[in-house]
Amino acid sequence: MTLVAFLEKVIQARSTDTVWKTTSEALETHGFDRVIYGFTHFRTGDFVGDSDDLMVLSTYPKAYLRKLLQAARFYRYPPFAWALNNVGAKSWCCVQDRKRKGRLTDAEKDMLKLNQEHGIHAGYTISFMDISARAKGAMALAARSEMSQDDADRIWQVHGKTIEIICNIAHLKLISLPHAPNGRGLTPRQKEVLEWVAQGKTTQDIATILNVTVATVEKHLRLARLVLKVDTTAQAVSKAILRNQLFTS
Repeated sequence: MTLVAFLEKVIQARSTDTVWKTTSEALETHGFDRVIYGFTHFRTGDFVGDSDDLMVLSTYPKAYLRKLLQAARFYRYPPFAWALNNVGAKSWCCVQDRKRKGRLTDAEKDMLKLNQEHGIHAGYTISFMDISARAKGAMALAARSEMSQDDADRIWQVHGKTIEIICNIAHLKLISLPHAPNGRGLTPRQKEVLEWVAQGKTTQDIATILNVTVATVEKHLRLARLVLKVDTTAQAVSKAILRNQLFTS
């Protein structure tokens, strides 16, 4: 897939599934056949927030992903720590360097073992420019299992800029689309009442506009708060807007 073809598909995409499929296919043509993308609006220091608020997309094996997310094991891996505080691309040679120098912690050795068990020996991490003080997005690209880190580095020398463009464009498109990290999106009615709240309408106003009872409006607001896992309607509006779930077709 050429870069122009990739850009055309992503620009026209209307869903995260389409963007992710197009992106993973483009990266696979460059030798990176397993990719994971993560994004949060709720970072605090080195903590990326509640797992229910993370947008995670992956082509890694499900068994690997489950173990990676279990007890937040990814926090222990040097490329992840680098991504939290940097922007750009980072070769995973840093892990091999730490191993050669005997500087791996037990937690890092555990992550390295997990990777080796799943044929993950080489790759790159891309950390994206923050769109706000608490937002963070990054992507981990694993090279084909038969490739060494030297192989991956040689690919990067030739195609690194193109790969970074692919990943950054995908990131910008993904964060512009509606997403429900916990797999539970708002219903059309829940979206509608939250949109009216966002425009300053009271529950009585909304009931009149929708020709329903105040109790019905309050029920939809309560269910929206449950879906979004927040305590107040104001928090629900804020989180739904951050997830691009309001004022969208």
